[in-house]
Amino acid sequence: MEVTKGPSRALTAFLLALWLGSYAAARALVPNLPLGSWGGVAIALVPVIPTIGVLWLISGAVRQLDELHRRVHLEALGIAFALTILTLWTLGLLELAIQLNRDDWSYRHVWALLPMFYFIGLAFTWRRYR
Repeated sequence: MEVTKGPSRALTAFLLALWLGSYAAARALVPNLPLGSWGGVAIALVPVIPTIGVLWLISGAVRQLDELHRRVHLEALGIAFALTILTLWTLGLLELAIQLNRDDWSYRHVWALLPMFYFIGLAFTWRRYR
């Protein structure tokens, strides 16, 4: 994937470090604060801005790709979206039927499936176009 123009590597590295650092800090600090406290809510929302920055970088990088690469990424996102809907729908129905363990199936655990779904879609789509 060759990007002809876009943000510098330094900006990319900075935003990625800020994103990961702010998320790690929020995960470490928020559980130690009282549930529903304004401080906890504020700290939980801090990673949103760096996340938007990283998504902006990714979106800009995809805009620089050729037509085939764009199509592959779009189809991978389509597959990831479908798998995400299926997962959330299934978990929602299971939650009505059984008591799901919050230590395994809460939002803070399930979100990690979403990037995995994208990479599954990417592998499937690249295999189809090769």
